[in-house]
Amino acid sequence: MKLQKSASFTNSQIINGIALGFSLCFFVSAFIAAFYTGEWGHVLDNWYLIMVSPCPLVTDYFDIGGLASAMLNAGACGLACFGFMVVLKGESRANTLAGYFLVVAHCFYGLNFLNMWPCFLAPFMYLRLKKLDFKKNLHICMFTTSFSPFISEFLFRYTLGDTYTFGRPDVTLTGVVLALLCSVMLGFVVPAILPGALAWHKGYNLFNGGLAFGLFGFFLYNFMYRTMGIPSHGSLVRGNVIYRSFGHSYGAYSNLFFLSVFALCIIIGYFLNQKSFRGFNYLVKDTGYSSDFAEKYGMPLCLINIGCHGSLFLMYLNLSIHFTSGAGFTGPTVGVVLAALTFTAMGQHPNNVWPIILGYQILHFTVILVCKAGGLDLPWTLSTQGYINGVAFATGLCPIVGRYGRRAGVAAGFLCASLCTSTSLLHGGLVLYNGGFTAGITALILIPILEHYVPETRSEMTSFTANMRDMISLIGNPSSQEAQKKE
Repeated sequence: MKLQKSASFTNSQIINGIALGFSLCFFVSAFIAAFYTGEWGHVLDNWYLIMVSPCPLVTDYFDIGGLASAMLNAGACGLACFGFMVVLKGESRANTLAGYFLVVAHCFYGLNFLNMWPCFLAPFMYLRLKKLDFKKNLHICMFTTSFSPFISEFLFRYTLGDTYTFGRPDVTLTGVVLALLCSVMLGFVVPAILPGALAWHKGYNLFNGGLAFGLFGFFLYNFMYRTMGIPSHGSLVRGNVIYRSFGHSYGAYSNLFFLSVFALCIIIGYFLNQKSFRGFNYLVKDTGYSSDFAEKYGMPLCLINIGCHGSLFLMYLNLSIHFTSGAGFTGPTVGVVLAALTFTAMGQHPNNVWPIILGYQILHFTVILVCKAGGLDLPWTLSTQGYINGVAFATGLCPIVGRYGRRAGVAAGFLCASLCTSTSLLHGGLVLYNGGFTAGITALILIPILEHYVPETRSEMTSFTANMRDMISLIGNPSSQEAQKKE
């Protein structure tokens, strides 16, 4: 059902406004956090430490830099994305907003204002060569920043081995060349592998890039490290005294920040939707399968969805952290709250996400029962960092709930939770979208089983075929795109 959109602003303007609004909120938060933590006067120095540090999963930027510098990093990267959204000619779309959220989400654990640029700019060479529209494919440039940890490794640690010293970057010519070659390769590989990944999981994993990037990162990591006999290193820990001293206070600050932002989203969406929530009941009944909420319902309702979905996910995190022992509100935890918003304009809503989250909880209760029965120690909890990160990306499996029902969604969450801490080993933690990679593998396992016992309807198969055709024509077939322009 296609609903009336806001008469005052176009979808593109609202999407750009969301990107600008979130970026400004990060800047304001950085200013406040500098006084809150007493880091005023050291924020830029700490931001510098973030930018010159290797950052495989899961590198906590609250520990490497600090609360204020991590917020500043997110604001700077987000504003850079907003600049491209405004300067490039054309309309911003729901996938553009998805790319923006993924960029700012990882600005708290692995992506920074230095290592994003080689990955972000490289796909423009491919787009130029194929004569594809820059603005329509801007999300691909944003998605490619998933490989940013590779850039930091090549620049600051790969060629140094055991001689690397934290905070004292020793950049070698070989490292720079490797970083440039890697980024150029990514610029031509990423646009080519995205349509293939969509065909593998048939549109049931909204984090489509996660599966493609995880598999390619698996090759790249093993070639550059295992094959070449170079030892890989894990994430850095600085031992930030301020971070340790504040403890759970970062949770209070993070909650206040997100609740304020989500409340603003709901209020602004309410006013843009002609001072009503009319139509939101249709949005939360959507299957989320091959669905563009911005086109079907309008961005004002998507803004309301961002606020509602984000608030519910934040509540889940607070309950998990309160009732179980684990990571708390670290940089990665703050980042995945933003990652959970990625497809709130393209398929995610509270009604098709909660069964997947329930699947995580059921696995946890199952492990508790087995461990108690066998006299074993509990190996993990719902607030263990890997499971906090994993559940945010598992929500990308929400089309399974819309298509096959809630029980299938619970099964998807259960299966995804059992895989989420193992997949990063395949690529050495150097692909940021590891949660999307895990969700993609879950879809590869689960979808054939569901299709066997619950055959797809003809209408849904037709929808997927049309979606595939649009994706391929957008990325891999310049002539088709030119034909669409002429029409």
